Amino acid sequence: ALKEAFEVFCNKGVAGSSSAELLATFCDNILKKGGSEKLSDEAVEETLEKVVKLLAYISDKDLFAEFYRKKLARRLLFDKSANDDHERSILTKLKQQCGGQFTSKMEGMVTDLTLAKENQTSFEEYLSNNPNADPGIDLTVTVLTTGFWPSYKSFDLNLPAEMIRCVEVFKEFYQTKTKHRKLTWIFSLGTCNISGKFEPKTVELIVTTYQASALLLFNSSDRLSYSEIMTQLNLSDDDVIRLLHSLSCAKYKILSKEPNTKMISSTDYFEFNSKFTDKMRRIKIPLPPVDEKKKVIEDVDKDRRYAIDASIVRIMKSRKVLGYQQLVMECVEQLGRMFKPDVKAIKKRIEDLISRDYLERDRENANLFRYLA
Repeated sequence: ALKEAFEVFCNKGVAGSSSAELLATFCDNILKKGGSEKLSDEAVEETLEKVVKLLAYISDKDLFAEFYRKKLARRLLFDKSANDDHERSILTKLKQQCGGQFTSKMEGMVTDLTLAKENQTSFEEYLSNNPNADPGIDLTVTVLTTGFWPSYKSFDLNLPAEMIRCVEVFKEFYQTKTKHRKLTWIFSLGTCNISGKFEPKTVELIVTTYQASALLLFNSSDRLSYSEIMTQLNLSDDDVIRLLHSLSCAKYKILSKEPNTKMISSTDYFEFNSKFTDKMRRIKIPLPPVDEKKKVIEDVDKDRRYAIDASIVRIMKSRKVLGYQQLVMECVEQLGRMFKPDVKAIKKRIEDLISRDYLERDRENANLFRYLA
């Protein structure tokens, strides 16, 4: 009865967010640098223990895993993780609770980052041994394994000349290590430190690769229209609006905008604001993140469809002939450890498998299915 009661209130949504999402966000707060929870190492361990116990009552474990993975990726890639031991510790606890498959990608991510650091060291050695291979600027590249990490959009951003050289040099280095891997550059996750030479003083700006590419256009042009920036960067409308807003309408106005309004429109013109100054010598210009919640839920839904398909096929392969009720029950039982499959969704997947010739209905009894090898 206690277990059932816990399951009921643990699966209630709060203010439009599911418990799975809230639990992942809570873990993020505990595990990241400067998180709102200031705890000693022992207290962190105890809290993580409790989180894993609570997760046992949450039915959408796959949703928690996806939100957790997204947040873990941000902690690892932007060096926000407070303590590697805690990161590994919670993965061990989750593995014991939910099985190896649940944490395999997350463990892969943590290992990936250690390998990426070693890769960076050998890149620096390569540069010091090859004076001709000079990227011109300090460059750190994090090489990741696609299968472990959340999927990120990779746009063909038109890089400024300064950055194209870097990419070429790194490609040459990487080919000395392996010829069989293809590098896909995810510029949306990159960061740059650039010097802004303003009239009052020089300020170091910490920006994203997108923002840096936009700002570097103003080294060769005094004034650019919205459409010129969009064409030169080769980005989508949404991305251009986000990055121009962060540079001309937010706290730090590195670019002056005409007309001087709070919104970005396609008829605007932009100039470098040479009068800009700040009391700090280094400033970070944030780029508002895209709301990923919708994408996480879509990704989980897609994965669930595959999981239901695989489960139905597994059951039918061993049973050969089975009634509808029995098939649904066994499917719910098989998948229950990760999520509570919706009966309507199972029905939909059965129809889909029939149309793809994995199963067929019995001619006499429509509620009976046969497995087609």
